[in-house]
Amino acid sequence: MTSSTHTRTAVVTGAARGIGAGVARRLADDGFAVAVLDLDEDAGKPLVAEIEQAGGRALAVGVDVSDEQAVQAGVQRVAEQLGAPTVLVNNAGVTRDNLLFKMGADDWDAVLNVHLRGAFLMSRATQRYMTEAGWGRIVNISSTAALGNRGQANYSTAKAGLQGFTKTLAIELGKFGVTANAIAPGFIQTDMTRATAERMGITFEDFVKGASKQIPVARVGQPEDIAHLVSFLTSEGAGFVSGQVIYAAGGPVD
Repeated sequence: MTSSTHTRTAVVTGAARGIGAGVARRLADDGFAVAVLDLDEDAGKPLVAEIEQAGGRALAVGVDVSDEQAVQAGVQRVAEQLGAPTVLVNNAGVTRDNLLFKMGADDWDAVLNVHLRGAFLMSRATQRYMTEAGWGRIVNISSTAALGNRGQANYSTAKAGLQGFTKTLAIELGKFGVTANAIAPGFIQTDMTRATAERMGITFEDFVKGASKQIPVARVGQPEDIAHLVSFLTSEGAGFVSGQVIYAAGGPVD
């Protein structure tokens, strides 16, 4: 744990569970003060308590990342209570899967709003703290679905959009000491993938077993696998890595 005078503040969206929670835990271990952002503030409190018990500093903040005012208020609260945020992990996401001909406009808007508008609003709100500090790290969580996935026209589009957004941020913010990168996970064992199995009418165990057979490393990913990669990309040593999309999928991805 770094001394409090040098503690940097990291913001992780969608941090109450799954990949976000794994990332928040890891960044706390790395010495960051961590803002646990989630739609439901109470959902983030157990993780905050866990981080604090381990000697870290954390704050649960309820924010709808697609709401401009909520984002501004939430980021300001983080800056006041934890410190100026110079690390941002845009992880918040939802799925509204359906085939194109059955997909409602509301399902399209909901997914694009959280993933893309949310990442835009959060990045815009935090970048001034990064540019003022002359140091910052933005990590956007994309997905292998960015390459196309049946029943996920909205999700695939949002995740592909995040990759273009990442590259543009890297170009615009680089001269201020700020890097921007994207991680595109493959199959990660979370509540979200469990819900997919339920929709498909198969047990989660069978879903995981089937997925493992398709993955060269012969297992599915865990939130910790993504957290390790975030840890590197937000480190001092990653200052020359920017504008990259890293596929973390247990093997090569076409």
